[in-house]
Amino acid sequence: MPFFDILPRRVLLVALSLVLLAGCIRHKYETPITKNTQQPDKVLFDQAMHDIERGHYEVARISLQTLMNTYESSEYLAKAKLAIADSWFREGGGNGLAQAEAEYKDFILFYPNMEEAAQAQNRVCEIHYKQMDKSDRDNIQTLRAEDECRQLLVQFPNSKFAPQAAQRVRNIQESLAEHEFVVGNFYWKREMNPAAANRLNALVDQYPLYSKAGESLYEAGDAYSRMGPRFRKQAGDMFARIVRDYPLSDRAEDAKRRLEDLELPVPQVNQAAYDREKFEIEHYKHPGLVTRSTAWVHGGPDVSHAATEGQPTMTDPKRTIPASVPVVNSELASNTGSSSGGTTDVSATTVGANDTALEKNTDARTSGGAAAAGAAAGAAAAGKQAATANQPLPTNRDAELQKYREKQAKKQAKADKKKKKKEQQQPEQNQSQNQSLVGTTPAANGQNPPQSQ
Repeated sequence: MPFFDILPRRVLLVALSLVLLAGCIRHKYETPITKNTQQPDKVLFDQAMHDIERGHYEVARISLQTLMNTYESSEYLAKAKLAIADSWFREGGGNGLAQAEAEYKDFILFYPNMEEAAQAQNRVCEIHYKQMDKSDRDNIQTLRAEDECRQLLVQFPNSKFAPQAAQRVRNIQESLAEHEFVVGNFYWKREMNPAAANRLNALVDQYPLYSKAGESLYEAGDAYSRMGPRFRKQAGDMFARIVRDYPLSDRAEDAKRRLEDLELPVPQVNQAAYDREKFEIEHYKHPGLVTRSTAWVHGGPDVSHAATEGQPTMTDPKRTIPASVPVVNSELASNTGSSSGGTTDVSATTVGANDTALEKNTDARTSGGAAAAGAAAGAAAAGKQAATANQPLPTNRDAELQKYREKQAKKQAKADKKKKKKEQQQPEQNQSQNQSLVGTTPAANGQNPPQSQ
């Protein structure tokens, strides 16, 4: 019996319909010419990457530039522009790094919302960070590195490069603070007290994470104390800040003793500052023997003592005026309507005819007892305040002027001594001359003097 006769007629019809339907379906058209080939922009990009890896930077830039000029709508356009900057960065040298920075800046300008924009800004920061010089030398690259790294933290705060950039800023500010400390310490050692106090005080205000902040504040306070009793408060503020904000500093105990000598209160320790300093001490990594022995070879600054925690300063330093410079009298400026108001720390107000104590109480001059004692105490306090106010303001040349005055005094004393000795010798010389004149007369020689006719 045939097989088709066994199957039901309905099943045969369904099978025949499926065969006819399958014949009507169209498959995707494939040409054997384009099979297993790539797009031309992808080919150019891959070839450029291969050339960059092999160090053929100029050839790679030609391929990438061709891609950008030919395929303006290519998906590799942004990557090609970034690759050109990377090729200049890898090539290095002064010209290469300058070209790389310009290309990275252009990439950030054209593609600010891409993830690679943060990478480009990080490379710009790295360019200047690697060119930093030692702290006691030119700090142009250090300042540029600080600006670019802070720009990364401001523009891309959530990028994966932000923590590294924050640590770089801390390292950079350690170098900048060391530069300022060297200058301030130079002034302090030579007793240029106003300049030293101003420089060292502003240093800690700008870079509170500096590893030698306690030493800077102590030298600033010592400079203020040398400037006379008028600056006693400023000196106390410096010593109190050491005890409060830098309790583990080497100068903390010295600052406490100076506060006791000035009869000022010793503040309480700031617990957050104490914890931060303790963390830095416990996590400090001492440079190895190889690093210490080859430090003179490296051109960069020593940032081994830089802080590893804490928010770096994100603002530029402000210009400060030494405390010895008289401040502007704001009250006088407002009364006169002048923008400058003069440079004086002495104010004056108009007193009415009935405002004095003499007019209010006619017996003020003759009253005794407690009134007289109070008047005497007030007069003494006013006299002390006036004496303090009348003291000459310190200058940066006080030590030199003092040495010059001592030298002139010694010279004058020597001249006076010589003059006095000469005056003592003058009568003796006159007496000897008179005796010699007496001995040469004719009578002394046994001859008769001539007689007058």
